[in-house]
Amino acid sequence: MAESGRRLFLALWPGLAQVHQLDQLAGVVHVLGGGRRMRAETLHMTLAFLGGVPERRIADLCAAMAECQVEPFRLEIDRLGYWPANHILWAGCHRLPVQLGNLVAGIQTALRRVGLEPVRPDFFPHVTLLRRVEAVPVLPAPEPIIWPVAEWQLVESRREEGHAAYHRLAAWPMVRQPD
Repeated sequence: MAESGRRLFLALWPGLAQVHQLDQLAGVVHVLGGGRRMRAETLHMTLAFLGGVPERRIADLCAAMAECQVEPFRLEIDRLGYWPANHILWAGCHRLPVQLGNLVAGIQTALRRVGLEPVRPDFFPHVTLLRRVEAVPVLPAPEPIIWPVAEWQLVESRREEGHAAYHRLAAWPMVRQPD
């Protein structure tokens, strides 16, 4: 279990066009099922939630992430899902790019190497669109959202003005391999 400290996670952050499309999709499903929409600026895909990380460990964490190398890839967000146990409606992918699996595996290996572990080691790629959804009708098949992925980020989550605010601490680019 992580020590108390800064509340950190590693994530993919969509570009402005994808944020707009995801936010529009959230609006469509909100009308159908209610709940609380995520703010557009908070839409992301968590790769690993680390919980409280002591300040003294952040430099080691960043150095370990810099050693991970994955080629750029694209996600196709083309499905909706609902988790009734925690009342979350999410958007995800029918097909996962190999590079995404490689990135997550590389991140988990790098974290273990520096003595850190994700709070939940299982990874299910999704973007939370709505929370506190009580009932879900049949979900529509969304128009695919193409999300080019060129970097991943280390983000700190803080409570500000009654809601979660996310602050980017570092980012690592995907590396195109020579042919």
